[in-house]
Amino acid sequence: MGLGLCFFASDLHGREERYDALFGAIRRERPAAVLLGGDLLPHRWTRSGGGLAALGDGARRLRRELGEGAPRILLILGNDDERAAEPDVVAGAGEGLWEYVHSRVVPLGDHRLVGYSFVPPTPFLLKDWERYDVARFVDPGCVPPDEGYRSVEVDHAEIVDRTIAGDLAELTEGLDGDRLVLLAHSPPYRTALDRAALDGRMVDGAPLDPHVGSIAIRRFIEDRQPVLTLHGHIHESARITGAWRDRIGRTHCLSAAHDGPGLALVRFDLDDLDGATRELV
Repeated sequence: MGLGLCFFASDLHGREERYDALFGAIRRERPAAVLLGGDLLPHRWTRSGGGLAALGDGARRLRRELGEGAPRILLILGNDDERAAEPDVVAGAGEGLWEYVHSRVVPLGDHRLVGYSFVPPTPFLLKDWERYDVARFVDPGCVPPDEGYRSVEVDHAEIVDRTIAGDLAELTEGLDGDRLVLLAHSPPYRTALDRAALDGRMVDGAPLDPHVGSIAIRRFIEDRQPVLTLHGHIHESARITGAWRDRIGRTHCLSAAHDGPGLALVRFDLDDLDGATRELV
């Protein structure tokens, strides 16, 4: 028997109404698993919203109310989440509230789930979850990962030498793409999921590429053909392209990023990915 109904959400940014909508849907529909794709905490410059407190309180209530029927919650952080919060995320995992899956491979039904938080360089200054993509290159208008600031110290050699491409190769070595699911904050490059509102914009005379996803993630999908990949990060992409899903070969790529006030809730079943849906709640 397959895993059944799963939920996917991303980019909640600590907004309590989004967490309320998510947990309300969980109570009504009882999914087997809930996957959260990063940017879960409040914006660092406002410190408003519930963040991990809202997520932790909601997970505890679910366990009290649903008991053994409570879903698995599997999560990663995103580029807008300070890495200084990671110990609290790990503590929540230790309490059994969720599973923290960044840079891990865990079972998901009869599949294997790979979690990965890092995104290619952005124009933003927080660099906790940014990596060079396939090489030490930065698009016009973006800030290199070894500039900006970090909420935790990282060895400089790791910052300048590691890439998303290298990380994914190491993390998934020997895994079978037929049963592989990738939960990555960044979407793949040049898809309907990575379109930013940059049309016609220039920096120092250089045109900006409106596709801002990861080349490394796209190449990984093309080479390994996982059955499913799940993404967030580029809030406006679905509004610009009119699409929250795409295909690369046989791989289904789904996004829960959303630039409106509500929660974009993606429902899917690994045995019927053509039937996946997205609802704004």
